[in-house]
Amino acid sequence: MIRSFGTTRDGAPVRAVTLGPADGLQAEVLTYGGILRQLSVPGPKGRRNLVLGLPDVAAYENDPAYLGCLVGRYGNRIANARYTYQGRTVELVPNEGVNQLHGGPGAYGRKVWRLQDFQGGADSRLVLGLTSPDGENGFPGTLEVTAEITISGGDLTLRFTAIGDADTPVSLTWHPYFNLAGDPQVAADRQMLRLRSQHFLPVGPGLIPTGALEPVAGTAFDFRRPRLATPRHNHPQIFQAGGYDHCFVLDREDTWDEAADWAATLSSPDSGVSLRLHTDQPSVQFYGGQGLASQYPDLGMGVCLEPQAFPDAPNQPSFPDTMLKAGDRYSRMMRFSISW
Repeated sequence: MIRSFGTTRDGAPVRAVTLGPADGLQAEVLTYGGILRQLSVPGPKGRRNLVLGLPDVAAYENDPAYLGCLVGRYGNRIANARYTYQGRTVELVPNEGVNQLHGGPGAYGRKVWRLQDFQGGADSRLVLGLTSPDGENGFPGTLEVTAEITISGGDLTLRFTAIGDADTPVSLTWHPYFNLAGDPQVAADRQMLRLRSQHFLPVGPGLIPTGALEPVAGTAFDFRRPRLATPRHNHPQIFQAGGYDHCFVLDREDTWDEAADWAATLSSPDSGVSLRLHTDQPSVQFYGGQGLASQYPDLGMGVCLEPQAFPDAPNQPSFPDTMLKAGDRYSRMMRFSISW
């Protein structure tokens, strides 16, 4: 189903697209920002929404928390809003102090994406497209981006593809806030989290990674077995970020298997709903949502699990390379498998 969801302040029409069957997993995705506004499952008291959402386009245009949106050209932070490539310094547009966050001001989560294809029904498919012009927020080259979003059974899958005409760093992700209790007033850290990760990236000022990989074993960052997402305030990194806002390096076999490998699990003891995340990205940013208390005191709480490349990789030679060469094809996926 496709319906009108109002217009932007510039007068561009926004549509809301519902994927999935009436008796199963459903998602509502906006053409504005590719926002996952609702993700719901049926229950005895009606549908249970598992993500945080806002009421209208105006609220999303003013949103400081990136609620549910597609993120690019580079998810997470780039230090000092610049990087050096082949001897040339590329100046980006900062939007978090001196740093750039999530692609800079007015980036992908603030654009109306093209609705390129839609198929409804039990196996639903939505394809959104965006042209990111040369020089947008400082990034070189025009980048053509496609986001294919599908629902099949209990799986919500997002597949990104992109191709550009100049070498450019690319890290695309999605930014929903999950509260699987189905009640955003239930504390988000009552959820049980497991991360397939033996190392995380410690951060310094501005939440920029220091470049080190720190073992999680025996620390507040050890989620190798399921435990509550409540911050343990016995680690200096928790004080540095005001909670969890850290990148966890995923453990990988020599050959990644989309069907078998998983990156994270999240479950709610309050509702019995659980989520398993699969992705071919090298890491997952876990954000505990602590900023929501001041940004949206009445909205409720949720946590983010953002599959992505390493933050600040363009400035960190020891991190996996994120440079997409001109003419090459970027392809990444994430799948959220929901059970209830």
